Amino acid sequence: PRSTMEIYLDLVSPPCRAVYLFAEALKIPYAFKLVELSAGQQYSEEFGKLSVVRKVPVLKDGSFVLTESIAILQYLVQKCSVADHWFPAELQQRARVNEYLSWQHLNLRSHCSKVFLLRTLYPFVMGSEAPKDKMDAALEDMKQSLDLLEEKFLQDKPFIVGNKISVADVAAMVEIMQPLGVGVDGLQGRPKLAAWRERVKKELGVKLFDQAHEALLNASGLQQKMQNNTELQKLKPMLLKYFR
Repeated sequence: PRSTMEIYLDLVSPPCRAVYLFAEALKIPYAFKLVELSAGQQYSEEFGKLSVVRKVPVLKDGSFVLTESIAILQYLVQKCSVADHWFPAELQQRARVNEYLSWQHLNLRSHCSKVFLLRTLYPFVMGSEAPKDKMDAALEDMKQSLDLLEEKFLQDKPFIVGNKISVADVAAMVEIMQPLGVGVDGLQGRPKLAAWRERVKKELGVKLFDQAHEALLNASGLQQKMQNNTELQKLKPMLLKYFR
């Protein structure tokens, strides 16, 4: 018998949530393996054997190991022959999905995560709250990314590629949710994006969506967890580079 795919995840991480939501919503059979980032489990010897990148998500299918959430999503799309709208076969529609996925890394993803990390990781590494000017700059970057998401990618369509949800919507949505973990809702005063968020939730399943974001929305406990972790304490010098 074929062995079940394993996917290594921590749902506080947006790329992990994207893979998780996709796999769960499409009822793709896999085994969920928790790698708790705030407990430093990505630095365990065991996980290092699986991936030298030491980041999640990681997919293991037999002896095949794959990192990077976008690559994993595309692998699942092709392996599990899902409905076409998730990653359309039509040339220009697929190009639209890829355009968004290529853009998001240095824009929406990096900016939404920065807001979250300045409130969670910064105090842990630096021993003080993030300076106001740093936080303001991060919020401004996030605002600009959200403007572009709305004006360039979503426009007046129900979803990024048109009338149907695709992996682009899932990848975007998990990033937008990240700042909520520290009480910042980037979609306040953005009715168009807020309505789109509701559509994406409905397509994926509201119950599943909420459950996937539970760990994030209880992220206030993360700092305590990190402070109590001797493994993570050793990594402070390495984490400093994020905030220089």
